[in-house]
Amino acid sequence: MQQFIDFNKTKIHFDDRGSGQAVVLLHGFLESLEMWDHFSAELSDDFRVICIDLPGHGKSEVFNDGLTMEIMANWVKAVLDHLKVETCVMVGHSMGGYVTLEFAERYPERLRGFALFHSHASADTEEARVNRRRTINIVKLDKVGFIKEFIPDLFAQENTVRFADKIELQQQRAVQTPPQGIIAALEAMGGRTGKTEFLQHADMPVLFIAGKEDKRIPIQKVMAQAILPAHAEVLIMDKVGHMGFIEAREKTMDMLRCFIRKAR
Repeated sequence: MQQFIDFNKTKIHFDDRGSGQAVVLLHGFLESLEMWDHFSAELSDDFRVICIDLPGHGKSEVFNDGLTMEIMANWVKAVLDHLKVETCVMVGHSMGGYVTLEFAERYPERLRGFALFHSHASADTEEARVNRRRTINIVKLDKVGFIKEFIPDLFAQENTVRFADKIELQQQRAVQTPPQGIIAALEAMGGRTGKTEFLQHADMPVLFIAGKEDKRIPIQKVMAQAILPAHAEVLIMDKVGHMGFIEAREKTMDMLRCFIRKAR
């Protein structure tokens, strides 16, 4: 059931369905909780599935007072507090993985485990920060043009024709994101702190899902971080880019379901 709550005078949109062990699904940059439609429909047969629109994305309002990962983690916590969810398994795609790591470091007692779905624990390099500032300028000049080029590049090259309809749908949804929401998210990602030290001391299971053809997150970076936690599980997929929830839907779904069951 789709619902709204207020957080610091800003509306948060979320979806809550199913019953049992709680699973929180967090979308990535230029996405919304709609990206999880298939996953939430399937997983809610066995679990309580909560999907949240992060600030300025989907139907959630833009947070205008300087967005950070800490604020986004507290945004998620506000929903869980509202729903009286004490513990959960959290899954974050891309930017949602950064939020998941921030939440895990601040509120470890609320998690039974978490999954980094095409995400990682490093802070931006200086080069990456420069690129984010450049992207902000591009968005200010031509948001739609940026989105039309950005989305296809998230897929493995060989999948751009195969999933052309899905790419078009992602573009249509992303265009609905207001420029202020896009810029705030870029600034928050650029300012985030690294969490590799946290991963080294994490005492909860961690799942890494990665694609060999991911142009955003090199597979070598994922593998180097996957050896840090005391308990890590890894799914590395051939012929998959940054969008495994589309490019390898059933494989990633099965992996998540198994991980959630073991994290009870």
